[in-house]
Amino acid sequence: MKKIAFLNGNMLKFIATAAMVVDHIGVIFFPDLLVLRMIGRLSFPIFAFMISEGCKYTRNRLRYFLTMAILALSFQAVYFFALGSIEMSIFVTFSFSIILIYALDHLKKAIFADLSFPKLLLSALPLFVGLLTVFILNLFFDLDYNFTGCMVPVIASVFHKTPNSPEAFNRLDNNYTKLIALSVGLLCLAIANTPIQYLSFLTIPLLLLYSGKRGNKNLKYFFYVFYPAHLVILYGISIFIK
Repeated sequence: MKKIAFLNGNMLKFIATAAMVVDHIGVIFFPDLLVLRMIGRLSFPIFAFMISEGCKYTRNRLRYFLTMAILALSFQAVYFFALGSIEMSIFVTFSFSIILIYALDHLKKAIFADLSFPKLLLSALPLFVGLLTVFILNLFFDLDYNFTGCMVPVIASVFHKTPNSPEAFNRLDNNYTKLIALSVGLLCLAIANTPIQYLSFLTIPLLLLYSGKRGNKNLKYFFYVFYPAHLVILYGISIFIK
């Protein structure tokens, strides 16, 4: 049976972006209209899955992280000075996710290298410190989607192969096992948040159609800029009509 996979990364991100806009319209203009928030639950899982994929396929891991981190710091400055808010944006959440994915990859390499137990513990230290840091920060600041949201891309990346991983493990690096892992992360997210978050599972059929390809054009900076731009526009409209 031939696999039907016709949605590339750009297509999935456009779907997630549309759902995000609908969600934010509901938050800003129609807070009592639950259906808009329900549609919005399709956004986060797709972006979280794409963060996991980005960590796997990027040719420059440091640049990938720094791009996300610089965007996070820039948007937080706007949030603080313009809105007086210390609530963390989704870019902060995903910045921590990227760090934790890299730390998990480091630990997997150590496991497959068959290191001694003390060296294995040392290799696990970055992941442990990262998890503890995110957990503590979430106690004092409002991370978007909280600690569990930060973990969703990390859990989705569990089966990513490493340069020294055995063939038996490499066979697990496919879309089906990644979506099983993502589903575990989404279940944790739903349990830790409101029941409406269970609607996130509706993204799984869409992600089953993911081709594993980015798309003909590199649109990542469009999606990066669109996030703050649409919020500014929506908040501007809300101020104008009041």
